[in-house]
Amino acid sequence: MIHARGLVQAFRTGRGKQLKQVRAVDGVDLDIAEGEVVGFLGPNGAGKTTTLRMLTTLLRPTEGTATVNGFDVLTESVQVRRSIGYVSQAGSTFSQALAGDEVSDHGQLYGMSRRDAMARGRELFAQLQLDGLWDRMPKNMSGGQKRRLDIVMGLIHDPTLVFLDEPTTGLDPQARANLWEHIARLRTDRGATVFLTTHYLDEADALSDRILIIDNGRIVAADTPENLKSQVSGDLVRLELGDRAHVAAVAQSLESVGTDVEIDGTALSARVRGSARVVPSLLRDLDARGAILEGIEIVKPTLDDVFLTLTGRSLRDDTPADDTPDGDSTAGTEQEVL
Repeated sequence: MIHARGLVQAFRTGRGKQLKQVRAVDGVDLDIAEGEVVGFLGPNGAGKTTTLRMLTTLLRPTEGTATVNGFDVLTESVQVRRSIGYVSQAGSTFSQALAGDEVSDHGQLYGMSRRDAMARGRELFAQLQLDGLWDRMPKNMSGGQKRRLDIVMGLIHDPTLVFLDEPTTGLDPQARANLWEHIARLRTDRGATVFLTTHYLDEADALSDRILIIDNGRIVAADTPENLKSQVSGDLVRLELGDRAHVAAVAQSLESVGTDVEIDGTALSARVRGSARVVPSLLRDLDARGAILEGIEIVKPTLDDVFLTLTGRSLRDDTPADDTPDGDSTAGTEQEVL
């Protein structure tokens, strides 16, 4: 469905002596198979949105090649656009138009008859729990309803490949969870391939068959969520002692079975491989030392741990979503595609 080699996007930014070249995307290779749900992760400015824009023909690559649905993004951009669904981060509906009119007009832009577009739109409204909202304006909808309407707009022409750019940004937890179900059904019910950009690690973990992590314009990891998490050096084992007297001794015990031992007052933690096997013997050792244990917690690796291991930085859920050029605001700069 998507095949890219050596994608580069370079910008000139700044003025005068401050003028410099920025490689927002620096040699990205991608292979996305039919029927996959792929999560595309990266911090603000990593190249995530710029890559998406190149694949959807909204931005011309400076270097490299890419085909989407078998069409070249440079020489067959119209065919690419006709064959994909694209749900932008900002949304695509006019707030004061009737939702049904927006959807049917959008379908007609793809060559559908008005009758077919309306029938298809009503079918999608039912599937995405938008019943009764056909004659409502988007400005009078909740955040979750508007995002589902955006997805209807992206699906009206029945694409086999759907790009979702930060689909749940700004939604409350309940609306996010609801939208997750609809995104998952794009593949299970419709057989669609989904390319999902997100800053929400739990979202990528829950929805994706495979995850790509981009940092500084380069892909630094590509694997299933479980395989990526297995690369982190063990589970995080946290211990809370009843007093400080045994902190040093317990730290020695942790060092013998784990790595990255940290001490914060009477709290100690370490990364431990095979924690299910190691922790029982560790507890027996602590008991033999006379240490009083107030609490223990074992935390499995997360995608944030993966990102921290790979890049030395933590990918936080509240990171701003825009990454222009790769996308911090360009106000006050001159910007030119090289």
